[in-house]
Amino acid sequence: MTAGSVALGDALECVLGAPIAGLRRLSGGASRETWEMEAGGRELILRRDPPGAPDAAGMAREADCFRACARAGVPIPTLVAHGDGTDGMGSPYLLMERLHGETLPHRLLRSDRWAVVRPKLVHQFGEILGRIHAIDPAELPRLDEHGDPLTRLRESHAAFGEDRPAMELIFRTLEQTRPEPVPPALVHGDFRNGNLLVDESGVRAVLDWELAHIGDPREDLGWLCARAWRFGEEPAVGGFGSYEELFASYGQATGVDPDPEAVRWWEAYACAQWAVFCRLQAERHLGGTEQSVEMAVLGRRIAEAEHDALLVLGLTDAEVVEDPVRDPVPVAQPAVYDRPTADELLNAVTGFLKEELTTEDPRSAYLAKVAANALTIVRREMRLGPAERAAHRARLAAIGCANDGELAARIRRGAAVDDPDVLTAVRSSITAQVVVANPRYLASSDRDRRA
Repeated sequence: MTAGSVALGDALECVLGAPIAGLRRLSGGASRETWEMEAGGRELILRRDPPGAPDAAGMAREADCFRACARAGVPIPTLVAHGDGTDGMGSPYLLMERLHGETLPHRLLRSDRWAVVRPKLVHQFGEILGRIHAIDPAELPRLDEHGDPLTRLRESHAAFGEDRPAMELIFRTLEQTRPEPVPPALVHGDFRNGNLLVDESGVRAVLDWELAHIGDPREDLGWLCARAWRFGEEPAVGGFGSYEELFASYGQATGVDPDPEAVRWWEAYACAQWAVFCRLQAERHLGGTEQSVEMAVLGRRIAEAEHDALLVLGLTDAEVVEDPVRDPVPVAQPAVYDRPTADELLNAVTGFLKEELTTEDPRSAYLAKVAANALTIVRREMRLGPAERAAHRARLAAIGCANDGELAARIRRGAAVDDPDVLTAVRSSITAQVVVANPRYLASSDRDRRA
């Protein structure tokens, strides 16, 4: 054990009033440290702010949510202790019981182990969200409303100083189609496949309450239904089931039937929010905070989220596009460089990462796949980039714009929103970006909603 873990163990024993054993830091968790241990015959989990980035107020708000949810019958880990770090723990923390189950979406969606429980989950999602939203906000005085969510999202996007006409079109359309407000409620803020612990009985616990706030409860419904959280499956609600099933369960739990069009608005908002989150994550790599192939590749997923938002808003359609690297590139003769060509070398390394590299560490295996996907993106851009850059300039010129900045400014002013040529230019640009990042993504439609 390091000196730091020894000191943490001593502090934990003081907090718990009992000896601990098996203290170990778990991998993952970009914003907080996560530790496991045993004490007094119980398995426990510690979530602690990094010592250099304490957020005592945020941790206290999360503890308030734990207590309120426990009273309301929301499945949640039992909170054992929490503090601001002044009790020797070094930084603000939550200490809770450890529950067992599965959170990994791909396993929950595809493993035979979870085949029996999968049909139950959407009904449980609606029921649990109904319980969360029924909690009186007065029980949570430290939770504030975040102000207008669309304004806040626009500001987060604008902070990067990048011109993205698709985002401007999405923001403009969302502004024009806002649903009527409803009474504010406790909003989890990240209720989705991946933040729900599942065991053989169904949802065992709702995790990750850092984004909880007071707001429009339909935000949780829209976020849960966003395509990013379906992980390649078609059913709208986390890849598990239909809107109708979710709405029926939620209505039974609350006595209020969700307005499908309002949830649709929040789903489009969720897609735009995910686009901004992808850019935030990519900045960790681009800004030098964290050199990470995973964070870098997230930057290329922004266009996927924009495509999803446009799809939900009815501004684009699905289409089937062949992968541009499916067939080999003809080798020019005489070649300037020896074979293998650059494309062939990239393909060879991609194959090694996907098929030959073996590791028992799940995290390393996952990152190898991400790296292989990054190389495939490079191959597609090498093939399509020159022609697409020329096509993009031509599209902009056809609508009287010299660059994306001019087009984004026109959309912000509202002068071009109803212009079909502008819509075509935006759609074509997003399609071109997704073809390079992940061409199969374009083929999935909004079938579940339209059925």
